[in-house]
Amino acid sequence: MNRTLVVVGHGMVAHRLVEAVRSDDVDATWRIVVLAEEARPAYDRVGLTSYVDDWDADRLALPGSDYAGDGNVELRLGDPVVAIDRAARRVTTAAGHTQSYDALVLATGSRPFVPPVPGRDLPGCFVYRTIDDLDAIRDAVERARAGKGRPAAAVVGGGLLGLEAAKALRDMGLSPHVVEMAPRLMPLQVDEGGGGLLRRLITDLDVTVHTGTSTDAIEADRGRLCARLGNGTELDVDLLVFSAGVRPRDDLARDCGLDVGERGGVLVDATCRTSDEHILAVGECAAIEGRVYGLVAPGYSMAEVAAATLLGKQASFPGADTSTKLKLMGVDVASFGDAHATTEGALEVAFHDAVAGTYKKLVVSDDARTLLGGVLVGDAGEYNLLRPLVGNELPAEPAALIAPAGAGENAVGVEALPEAAQICSCNAVSKGAITTAIAEQGCDSVAAVKACTRAGTSCGSCVPMLGKLLAACGVEQSTALCEHFPQSRAELFEIVRATRIGTFSELIARHGTGRGCAVCKPAVASILATLGHGHILGGEQATLQDTNDHFLANLQRNGTYSVVPRVPGGEITPDKLIVLGEVAKEFGLYTKITGGQRIDLFGATVDQLPRIWRRLVDAGFESGHAYGKALRTVKSCVGSTWCRYGQQDSVGLAVELELRYRGLRSPHKLKSAVSGCQRECAEARSKDFGIIATEQGWNLYVCGNGGAVPRHADLLVSGVDTETLIRIIDRFLMFYVRTADRLQRTAAWLEELEGGLDHLREVVVDDKLGICGELEQAMAEHVSNYADEWKGVLEDPDKLARFTSFVNAPGTPDPTISFRTEREQPVPVLLGVPEVVSR
Repeated sequence: MNRTLVVVGHGMVAHRLVEAVRSDDVDATWRIVVLAEEARPAYDRVGLTSYVDDWDADRLALPGSDYAGDGNVELRLGDPVVAIDRAARRVTTAAGHTQSYDALVLATGSRPFVPPVPGRDLPGCFVYRTIDDLDAIRDAVERARAGKGRPAAAVVGGGLLGLEAAKALRDMGLSPHVVEMAPRLMPLQVDEGGGGLLRRLITDLDVTVHTGTSTDAIEADRGRLCARLGNGTELDVDLLVFSAGVRPRDDLARDCGLDVGERGGVLVDATCRTSDEHILAVGECAAIEGRVYGLVAPGYSMAEVAAATLLGKQASFPGADTSTKLKLMGVDVASFGDAHATTEGALEVAFHDAVAGTYKKLVVSDDARTLLGGVLVGDAGEYNLLRPLVGNELPAEPAALIAPAGAGENAVGVEALPEAAQICSCNAVSKGAITTAIAEQGCDSVAAVKACTRAGTSCGSCVPMLGKLLAACGVEQSTALCEHFPQSRAELFEIVRATRIGTFSELIARHGTGRGCAVCKPAVASILATLGHGHILGGEQATLQDTNDHFLANLQRNGTYSVVPRVPGGEITPDKLIVLGEVAKEFGLYTKITGGQRIDLFGATVDQLPRIWRRLVDAGFESGHAYGKALRTVKSCVGSTWCRYGQQDSVGLAVELELRYRGLRSPHKLKSAVSGCQRECAEARSKDFGIIATEQGWNLYVCGNGGAVPRHADLLVSGVDTETLIRIIDRFLMFYVRTADRLQRTAAWLEELEGGLDHLREVVVDDKLGICGELEQAMAEHVSNYADEWKGVLEDPDKLARFTSFVNAPGTPDPTISFRTEREQPVPVLLGVPEVVSR
């Protein structure tokens, strides 16, 4: 490592640059020093608005952006570079630190543009760019709430950033005004027709829109602000947010004499080099061949090119895809290519359905054979297939691609896309690169394609296309449960539900082959249990269960079992605590309070399980299903009952939910949590379904996972009352139980669900498929038919007879089980295996 690379700035593009250099610099020729202005590592600025959902900054952090464990990267936070000495090849930071470099990359991004409006510096005026900006806006909203009446806000700017700011303010409980100088919203992305519909859809969402007017002055007015508009309107607001665009941060380049563009930005060539051969620039601060791009996808492309340049490889900027697809306050908006028909001779084909709330326009060449661009508002379902066609010959008549009866995606298949068509614009991955990975590198699943090409690993909007390309390449992704059933788990579920088949033997005789295996037997057992076909240890069902369900307990490493009684919401009486202590003491069990707010008892032998559970059942406990693919726990904080920050009764709701969904058999285990406020002490967003209280009601998050591949849950609905919340959870759980694959957690299920979160919301909230009543009825049947599994064992002599270590010597203890004492409790010892003593 004889050369030092200094990266100035640490946003999304800077992080991509560091990743690209480190992945390709196999000989570690570069030592990288990253000098960041913000006090936190790189985070997802594109998803900044979602910060308002839970105020969890860690959730936005980009994976690996702290470079922990990488000795070749040094990250210094909160100390921006203030000067560059090109002659000495040295930079100086605000704290006075100096750092020499062999190569320097400017990745300083952009700053919000604040129009020269009188009063723009008054208290209560903010910009919308960083996490710190949103924290300051939140504090202002809370101060305004402390006064009388409902706080009001205005956003100056009706483009993409302005509408994002308006959404954030609306999510904070305000009814914002949006002021846009252009005659329509999002003037750079949509045309007049699309802008008109967008205005109506946004207005319906409690946002007041003022277009074709400027903000002329801002004045202080009795502790509030008065924004005077050019059309004579006066807006009395508590805070005002400027979100009227950005300007490249090229100050460092100007101060050290680097060339800059006419309209700002550090001038760089196609290899991202500036006028100084030792300095490169990437992202929003760079004017590559004279043009500044304010999107992350071109920035990522520059980062890849700059990394190649630094490593002595031949690479040049391939051009930028400025297409945009987003959902603003639930409204789909997309534009691609020449959306405004500026090409000479361009023709437009448009469909505007005011009733359905959709607007679709294609721009084509003068002979109507080549797609030049398009605009989609209200429904962007065709975007993934139309955008890659830009610049290519159309596979059908333009009208057929967007007409309501044409069902765009049915009119065009992925086979029609050229090999050069860019499928993943975030990471610039073409159709050809993906098909090559499938054909030559053996990628046979969406996950494999993502790992090999990086397609679908950023925003994820192209993931459905990856599945279509796999199918187009002849890769058949089998959905068979196993060799004995050609159907998927979801298909078998529907078969059992429709036919009321009640046993595995009948199901395999009618719809499968052979005798079954360790894959299909537990899966079918779970389906039968979900649909209420008797006790899981009753009759033939007992032979289907896997190791844990076989004895209704979790098998431990030394052959003993754990006992985990249910403690709904973590709430327990002193008398029940005493019983748990007495049981543990009597049977010599190891006790531990778990992260799910339960007390686990470890070290029980098979023959002890019934005696232990007799004591627990008599004391009012029931099975906690720690052994089953079922609901485990609903964790909670103390909520409004005790906490001074609590906004709702999180304990009461957690208890209600755990008792409602206890015993629900599912494709995999289910975990939940309820937090009484957005401080999130119950960690609801790492759960399969989590609830966070707000002043307006409950926010429901779904498909989180704290397992091997952690994933934060996504917001499904917000501000709903308890009755609505429970109804939607009922639908969500039953839809998951019916459609997920065997052993598929909710996080993986959502990732593979075509249409993703939007489709899930359409199904369980909007009832697009018309099945919500059916799902609710199925959950009602589960709730009414619930019976504690361990109580059922204790009441049945035949079931009790199973709980022996040795069939021919039921009273003989298992000689392979032993314990030693550590921290004053018994811990298991595996005979014949060297001990690993913990410290």
